[in-house]
Parts: sequence; structure tokens; C-alpha cells
Amino acid sequence: MPDTASPSPSTAPSPSPSAADVGAQWSAHNPDLDTSPMELVGLLKHATGVLNRAVEPLYAGAALTAPEVDMLIPLRHATSPFIARSLAERLGLSRAGVSKTLGKLETRGFIARTPNPADRRAALVTITEAGAEAVDDLFPRQLAIEIGLLAGLGADREQVTKALRRLVEAMESHVGHP
Repeated sequence: MPDTASPSPSTAPSPSPSAADVGAQWSAHNPDLDTSPMELVGLLKHATGVLNRAVEPLYAGAALTAPEVDMLIPLRHATSPFIARSLAERLGLSRAGVSKTLGKLETRGFIARTPNPADRRAALVTITEAGAEAVDDLFPRQLAIEIGLLAGLGADREQVTKALRRLVEAMESHVGHP
């Protein structure tokens, strides 16, 4: 007869504490600590994690990673070359991170960098045919996944978008634009 006893407390899975629970624990430990951002920031991180998990299978074994596709999207239909600095600003990423990713993309033939006649310190970045084909293959499939994830919002989608836009504006005004 199989053992039907409950798992011991040390082996039973425990539910993850909510941000409110963690906030209450921190407040009990340090009553002067403002834990008010925890719920909102926790939800943002959780939403990002869900999005990443949802698109992860699409990029398993693909020619590009999701962050690389994000970097190539502005280049895909650009009418003029970008410089790395403007690409970093547009994407809200560090210049060093963009430069490193562009180097990898160039090595694999997805972008080309040419000297900038107006500024020798900055190269002009363009997408190659191979880069455009890869984006054209992956991005529509990523959008289909994202459509599915957001379908449950229904009529609330516009309100959520407006609130997130406001959140980004407030955060950017505090740290300055990228």
C-alpha cells in the first residue's frame, strides 16, 4: 500500500510569499523602512518573468536571442543608419551593453558597421539581409505570443498601457532620460 502521509515540513513545497507578506516582514524587522514600492516593483518583475518564460521556447535554438531581436527591430525598417549611442538611448540600454551585442551581431553577419564620416568615433550601424530575414522570421511569432499573453486584458488594455506609460515617465523623470 503506498504511503499517503503528508510530506514532511522540510520537503513540502511552500508557497512564495506575496510582496505584502515580505513587506510586512521587513516592516516588523525595520519599522522605519518604506516598503511601499515592493508590491508594484514585484509585479513588474513578475510580469517581465512571465513574458520571458512565454517567449523563451521561440528562441530555443534560434539564430538570435530575444534581446538581439529587440536590438535589430529599430534597424529593420530604418531609413538611415543608427549610431550605437542613439540605439542605446532608444532602447533604454547602456552603451556598453549595446556595443557588446552589436559586436556579436556583426560577427554573425546580422549587422554591418561602417565608419561615420561625420564622427570617426561612432560607426554607422545597419541591418544586413541575414539580420532582416531573421527578424522577419522571429518577430511576428514573438508578437503572436505577446498577443496571447495580453488577450485577457480586454477593454482594460488601454488603461493598463496608459498607467504603464505614466509609470515610465515618472521613473525617467527621476533618473533622467536614457
